[in-house]
Amino acid sequence: MSSEALEMRGPIHGTKDAKRVAIGSSVGATIETYDFIGFGTAAALYFGHAFFPGTDPLLGTLASFATLGVGFAARPLGGIIGGHLGDKIGRKPVLVTSLIVMGLATFFIGLLPTYEQVGVLAPALLVFVRIVQGLAFGAEWGGAILMTYEHAPWMQKGRFTGIVQSGFPVGLLLANLVFLLSVQLPGDWGWRVPFLASLLLVIVGLVIRSKVPESPVFDDVKNSGQIVKSPIMDVIRTDWRNILRGIGLRIAETAGYAVSITYMISYLHTTGLAANWQTLTALSIAAAVGIFATYRWGRLTDRVGRRTVYLFACAFAALFGIPMFLMVNTGSFLMIIATIVISYAICQNSMAGAQGAWIPELFQAKTRSSGASLAYQISAMVSGFTPFITTLLFMQFGWMGPAALFISYALIGLWAALATKETWGARERRLADQAIAANPQKSCV
Repeated sequence: MSSEALEMRGPIHGTKDAKRVAIGSSVGATIETYDFIGFGTAAALYFGHAFFPGTDPLLGTLASFATLGVGFAARPLGGIIGGHLGDKIGRKPVLVTSLIVMGLATFFIGLLPTYEQVGVLAPALLVFVRIVQGLAFGAEWGGAILMTYEHAPWMQKGRFTGIVQSGFPVGLLLANLVFLLSVQLPGDWGWRVPFLASLLLVIVGLVIRSKVPESPVFDDVKNSGQIVKSPIMDVIRTDWRNILRGIGLRIAETAGYAVSITYMISYLHTTGLAANWQTLTALSIAAAVGIFATYRWGRLTDRVGRRTVYLFACAFAALFGIPMFLMVNTGSFLMIIATIVISYAICQNSMAGAQGAWIPELFQAKTRSSGASLAYQISAMVSGFTPFITTLLFMQFGWMGPAALFISYALIGLWAALATKETWGARERRLADQAIAANPQKSCV
């Protein structure tokens, strides 16, 4: 790692817009998470009955989780499109467009007819809108995280990207609070209102994102004539190993979340261990804690490195797989809250906090959007169908099946972390200190 390579991370002291960019990206991440994750909550609690009615509630849950997975399967394509455009025309246009598409798709979910009203057309429409959601969400992360990363000062990349990553638990909190309130509404309004309400959030997000300036790193790449003809093909050809490592890192986080949070909602519901309001309350508490936890984990990577945090997180998750189910199986509301908080704030948030800076640092500036988006979104195919697979494992092996899957995902992440280079170790921090000492300009942030 040379000081020249560090320069491709953006201005040493960051830009004067760094905080505004981080907040704007975080707001967008909040909105898109509200939209995307809200679907998972609705799939676990409502969609089995509304779109896939039948005599067996478990089969309805399987069908709704399959629909949930379709959106995740579409995310890599969204990542390819968003990553390619991010490297070709800039990060900002991708941010704005993905937010508009996601907002409209989510709003239309709230308007969809149910199976009782139009028959098989209802689940078909649900699948179509879910695919559109997946494309938009796949394009979102690369633009949001890179805009923030490339505006942030060298010594605080983890802190600033942690702000963006914190937008995801904010979105989760908002989604669950709205569902917690709407659960009291009669009939289908319990799931329709949260989706219809997202339109207000999108309008706010567009106002904020329209004022965010383009990435200085992209501007440098553009001005120097380094924009490549096909960023996706270039990064696959030259950096496929880092793409695979990034996928492994992401699987531990996002697929682990699919077991410990998305599937856990259904598990608590179908086994009668908790009422809907109790599950949503526990999730809301975990999300509130997660807002601060994600930011603090990201900030910690600036001090100890990205890899160190990830190794701890994966090891902890692997050890927590069985205790996680033993704790909720007690049926104690307090134990359920504790389990979900630990699963989210430690197992998931620590990895998310480290990813914000680590994954972008694995790729060159000219193909960073494509590489980071591919690594981040391809793993979504695994996580998207994980609740479906986990439900099948539960039918065959009981709770030990989901627990074993959660442990397996953590071990994949542990292997990936061991195989991935540290991008912000002692050497990088020393070189950054030397560059700052040679350019003692007051930080813009």
